[in-house]
Amino acid sequence: MASPALDLSQIIPPQVLTKLAREWLAEDTPNFDPAGVCVGSQEVSAILLCKSPGSVLAGCPFFTAVFTELGCTVDWFYNEGQTLGVEPVTQTAVVKGPARCVLLGERPALNCLARTSGIATRCRGLLGTAQNEHWAGQLAGTRKTTPGFRLAEKYAMLVGGISMHRHDLSGMVMLKDNHVWASGSITQAVRNARSVCGFSSKIEVECRNDKEAREAAKAGADIIMLDNYTPQVVHTSAFSLKQEFPSVLIEASGGITPLSLAQYFSPHVDIISLGSITQGCPVVDFSLKDP
Repeated sequence: MASPALDLSQIIPPQVLTKLAREWLAEDTPNFDPAGVCVGSQEVSAILLCKSPGSVLAGCPFFTAVFTELGCTVDWFYNEGQTLGVEPVTQTAVVKGPARCVLLGERPALNCLARTSGIATRCRGLLGTAQNEHWAGQLAGTRKTTPGFRLAEKYAMLVGGISMHRHDLSGMVMLKDNHVWASGSITQAVRNARSVCGFSSKIEVECRNDKEAREAAKAGADIIMLDNYTPQVVHTSAFSLKQEFPSVLIEASGGITPLSLAQYFSPHVDIISLGSITQGCPVVDFSLKDP
């Protein structure tokens, strides 16, 4: 029997959800709500409609948190991570509460859900490409996220089935060309980083050629990023590095798109990261309407 799906919402601390919901609401209504006088506080119901067929639903905890702050309730017709219907419009949830509060939460909640569902949908598509090609490595996001919205975007990656990579600069050491330049060499940069992060953090080095990659591996880097390599050079370099340093993880990154992704699949590449998971990702079209 298959294991039950993980409830990914459990990784989000409740106080973080509350904080984000309050910040989004305060940004959208920093003082008075003049339009609220038009609708009052009578109890109403509004249906959440998805108008992007085949999308992956993601971001339900954030959507719900916004309306909870306003004294409203949300009842979902689909579970987080489910693929919504192929029909032009899919009824996804119902929101109930005072009219003016439903309208206060409408735009912040929809903005979040549209973005997170769009990212999860893209991730699910990329994961399908990897599975169809029988590639056993991990797809990963990057730190190319929207300021103030990273937690929601990283969460959407998980719902879509791929790795978040490092969440922030504290999560893992990644040494880029400027770190190396300031330190004097890759070897010195790795040594400096290891002296402060100890055994509990991995060290990754961004490398522009095989010479740099070998220096990083010899210096004790855990992950070698082959940055902006062409697909063919990735295959050749990854094979060579794995022969010499079998325990080092190899990551391909830089300019990889959903269209070019399959060209980078290799049994010697452990990770492929894509900034396009968040940058330029289409959103899912949601709206909130009267029944």
